[in-house]
Amino acid sequence: MKLLIHVCCAPCLIGVKLALDKWAENQNIDIEPTCYWYNPNIHPYTEYKSRLEALKNYTSKNNIELVIDDKYGLVEFTTNVIGDLQNRCEYCYSSRIEKASKYASDNNFDAFTLSLLVSPYQKHDLLRKIGERYALKHNIQFLYCDARTDFREGQKSARENGVYMQKYCGCIFSEQERYKIDLF
Repeated sequence: MKLLIHVCCAPCLIGVKLALDKWAENQNIDIEPTCYWYNPNIHPYTEYKSRLEALKNYTSKNNIELVIDDKYGLVEFTTNVIGDLQNRCEYCYSSRIEKASKYASDNNFDAFTLSLLVSPYQKHDLLRKIGERYALKHNIQFLYCDARTDFREGQKSARENGVYMQKYCGCIFSEQERYKIDLF
């Protein structure tokens, strides 16, 4: 199966890859993964670059193909979420999933999935709903894999291998929440 994995960061890739490898073994399927970086939600710029460099290093060391859509989108992202910060994740997920699903469809992948599916901090029902919506729109299979059981193992592996570990989801508002500064 030629699979496009939208990747938010190297640690999440490690965890979701563990889950996908187990799934593929149980299904007796070979997976040919390609990672896809498109994350205009990650701020500030130094964080964006740190995550991208960590991903480049990890994929290079592990012979995983990486496609980079290098768009730092501070103005576009904040403009689109500022009116409804409590629901910013829906815009964030949608903008990235639509781009990944279209890329997968346009480039003859069998399916696409998301490294976000490893995180217990993400909204899985919403991710699944949006993934399925754009799979239909772009005529591509969305592979939903609840990889949360591999989150800790992926994080441990990332630490042991010296992979950069971020401290918040990605947007400037999630960084603010990390420090428990009231958003509203």
